[in-house]
Amino acid sequence: MSGSRRLLIIGGIALAIWGMGYGLWYAVFAEHQALDNIGGSLAGSFAAAADRNPAGMEASLEQFREAKYVYDRQVDVHGHWIGLAMLLIVLGIGFDRVNFSERLKVVLALGLLVGAVVFPLGVLLQTISHGPLPQAVAIAGSTFVIAALLGSAAGVVARDSSPGAG
Repeated sequence: MSGSRRLLIIGGIALAIWGMGYGLWYAVFAEHQALDNIGGSLAGSFAAAADRNPAGMEASLEQFREAKYVYDRQVDVHGHWIGLAMLLIVLGIGFDRVNFSERLKVVLALGLLVGAVVFPLGVLLQTISHGPLPQAVAIAGSTFVIAALLGSAAGVVARDSSPGAG
């Protein structure tokens, strides 16, 4: 098995285990608290609206928006790590069809793996800070994935220049 295939398949399996482990941790230790916070803040906004308390309603809705934002990002991270892991594994299975040198294929595989780890990590960092740095990390990770996928696709459609190829 070539180094690029091994990198994609083993990296994909490791990332899938990591994503499932993170999802398990979140489900056991954090999700119930997050859902309680979401439900409580929403109920508080309804109660404040019924009491004709616009300031209380707005404060509760802001708490709801923030809690929902964090919850959505946490779930997205788990799903993206596992989804990208499956992509790495599937690409690894067929990566011998990429008609580039093994060195370039390793670079593409490494770009895919780095991007698959970094993109969801940037999304996770957005739960800590809404600033530009976590967004830049997520954008950089997705750029790695897109560029490596485009490179891999170009390698599949490239003519095989090896002797005897027709």
